[in-house]
Amino acid sequence: MDAALQTGLEALGDSTRMAIFQKLSAGPLAVNELAGMLPVSRPAVSQHLKVLKDAGLVTDRKSGTRRYYALDPEGVARLRAHFDALWDRSLHAFQVAAEKR
Repeated sequence: MDAALQTGLEALGDSTRMAIFQKLSAGPLAVNELAGMLPVSRPAVSQHLKVLKDAGLVTDRKSGTRRYYALDPEGVARLRAHFDALWDRSLHAFQVAAEKR
């Protein structure tokens, strides 16, 4: 498993980061908007966003005094490719096992 994938999976292992990731799947949000949706403080949301950004799962852009965060398509594609391959191997193993019966 490559290091970027491992870092992304580890980042999503935290329930708050997973919740942030899921909320960002609907589109970009500012830190204050995310904090209003979660049972954690704004500084905590910022810390979780930093971990997700460092893991290559989110990007940010500044607009006026706000910073908006969005899912990084490359990071999401990396996760999807991993799970697609895992699913394909699992289905193939099931097919092989079923054909032996």
